[in-house]
Amino acid sequence: MSDELPAGVERRQFDGEERLATRGEPVYGEPTNEGWRAWNPNRSKLGAMLELGMETGLAGGDDEMVLYLGAASGTTVSHVADVAGPTYAVEFAPRPARDLLEAADSRPRLFPLLADARKPERYAHVVECDVDAIVQDVATRGQARVALENARFLADDGRLVLAVKARSEDVTREPGDVFADVRDELSEGYEVLEYRRLDDYHADHLGIVARPR
Repeated sequence: MSDELPAGVERRQFDGEERLATRGEPVYGEPTNEGWRAWNPNRSKLGAMLELGMETGLAGGDDEMVLYLGAASGTTVSHVADVAGPTYAVEFAPRPARDLLEAADSRPRLFPLLADARKPERYAHVVECDVDAIVQDVATRGQARVALENARFLADDGRLVLAVKARSEDVTREPGDVFADVRDELSEGYEVLEYRRLDDYHADHLGIVARPR
């Protein structure tokens, strides 16, 4: 475990409580304090991973390029775009994508893409460069396969930061068995560096950090 946070992510006081925070316009009704916005780990798997001390490999900084899969309405990806460089946000559902567009209005480095993360060829013409990190939070069957299909965008020394939702894979199986299968499938193209259950914040979820083989 590590207490090291990406550049631009700090622990700040909100109503007497120390919480993770980034600088930027609020997106989901989160508390703010002098330009800082609290990062709610109960609404963000990446936020939970950082709270739990996982070494995500995210550095922060204007030079860090990120591909975010499953951006939804922008809760987590807005925090990422607050601290990183160009951040490509892939979301398939039109309704949350509209909210994502609003989150991007005040973030010139956040680029929403209405696309299916299972079909990376649909946005390969936009995400042309090797990204430093892929952050994935896609609630669909075949989450490992999504990560493998998108590995084409990841730099050789990049990181995959993956939140696996067991119930999206198979509601009838034990989450631990689902997680083991996901890690095994990921090994086709990634080396898993760390994994941890996120149940303190998100039931039946696993956080995984991996690098390309």
